[in-house]
Amino acid sequence: MIELKHLRKTYDSSRGGITALEDIDLTIRDGEIYGIIGLSGAGKSTLVRCINLLEKPTGGQVLIDGQEITKLSGKELLRLRRRIGMIFQSFNLMEQRSVFRNVTYPLEIAGVSRAEAKARAEELLELVGLSDRSGSYPSQLSGGQKQRVAIARALATRPSYLLCDEATSALDPNTTRSILDLLKRINASLGVTIVVITHEMRVIERICDKVAVLDASRIAEEGTVGEVLADPRSEIARELILPWPKPEAERKEV
Repeated sequence: MIELKHLRKTYDSSRGGITALEDIDLTIRDGEIYGIIGLSGAGKSTLVRCINLLEKPTGGQVLIDGQEITKLSGKELLRLRRRIGMIFQSFNLMEQRSVFRNVTYPLEIAGVSRAEAKARAEELLELVGLSDRSGSYPSQLSGGQKQRVAIARALATRPSYLLCDEATSALDPNTTRSILDLLKRINASLGVTIVVITHEMRVIERICDKVAVLDASRIAEEGTVGEVLADPRSEIARELILPWPKPEAERKEV
């Protein structure tokens, strides 16, 4: 279980502190697919990066299975991160490595034997439907195939949690649906808890069990996806669920 308690994150700037997150309380239970949605600048990517301490919170607590991870030593944090996979909008694959060697990379770092790493990579490439592309390089793949490699790599160390930071934003609608369906199968078959960061309500509706709506660094509302879609209480949720074209004069102002 992931628990965020009174989480706060501020950044220093020449004009003073900039608040990215303010008093975030959130519980993500094991086995859930939990969506976090908001407009650009709402703080959602900062939030997900605080879960594995890629961003260190300014205040509050981050608990993974009851353990306060901001108190961990460097070695303890490295061990914890093997239990938290992460995929990104930009895929973050290593161009000089083949698909197979991209997937085995986390296992090499973890000191896993070559035989075990090979077996695990083959298993994962079968899972994501890329067994026939193991010798290819990222430059030879489509965007959807790159994201499938990134998912396989994120699962290499058998994590309990998978964080998805705008993982489908660079993909076309059909590819987005296939990636979301893959994530849903991974959740069902492997029991991996998945956190989905997005600005698109259609992503939340297709895959998530629960959703938190972020607005101006705070949680505006949260609940099951059905509850929020049926009866959005906040203005920002209504805007995300029922977007409407802006007047012509407003659209011209940038």
